[in-house]
Amino acid sequence: MIEQVILGIIQGIAEWLPVSSEGLIVLVKNNFFESGGIENIIRQALFLHLGTFLAALLYFRKEVLSLTKDKELLKFLIIATLISGIFGYGLIKVFLNLENELSLSTKAITLIIGLFLLLTALFQLKAKMGEYKERKDLNTKDGILLGLVQAIAVLPGLSRSGLTVSTLLLRKFKSREALTLSFLMSLPIVLGGNIILNFNQFSFNSGNLLGLFFSFIFGLLTIGLLLKIAGRINFGYFVLIFGLLVIISVFV
Repeated sequence: MIEQVILGIIQGIAEWLPVSSEGLIVLVKNNFFESGGIENIIRQALFLHLGTFLAALLYFRKEVLSLTKDKELLKFLIIATLISGIFGYGLIKVFLNLENELSLSTKAITLIIGLFLLLTALFQLKAKMGEYKERKDLNTKDGILLGLVQAIAVLPGLSRSGLTVSTLLLRKFKSREALTLSFLMSLPIVLGGNIILNFNQFSFNSGNLLGLFFSFIFGLLTIGLLLKIAGRINFGYFVLIFGLLVIISVFV
């Protein structure tokens, strides 16, 4: 039970930060609990994403209810979700096949995640804050680009929120607008991913439901805080330091 509580709290907090919550769950499971294989960990991480999905759905309920009126936003989310689903599914299958064939050790997986964290950090640091675009400026090109970026983030260690927010900032969207759009993008892809990958294979036992509950509670408690400090802190430096520490830990 304690494992599920810890993993749920990690997911609830890390989902809104430019640090891969999936990568953190993989690290914690591999180093502190029984792993069960990378595929099982990814399935568990995806299930815990339902907690933050519900938190984001509740927090952004007005935006979600207004989707039928905001045609540009709806079009953007549909395009991004379709591209993320198709390319992300293929990418995760390739990753899992490579992991099975190479029989990656815990240290190798940790090193890979550390390198992916550095990639996320560099991308985040390159993004320029304080630009001018709003959601009314969304276009088809934004949907395609953000869909591809979100697809890449299925790999453990690459932060979905970090990469999508950074891309939106590079596209000159305002920081708070970028965060809101990134969170809204997570809703359909998380729900669809669980239906496709977990519905028939995941065990909905009391332990997993407990993790889901803590993911929801901590997600709801922290999402508002991040939006308040958006634009004041460049989390890229935090991710860079964390990635370096993860890599160093492999050799200690």
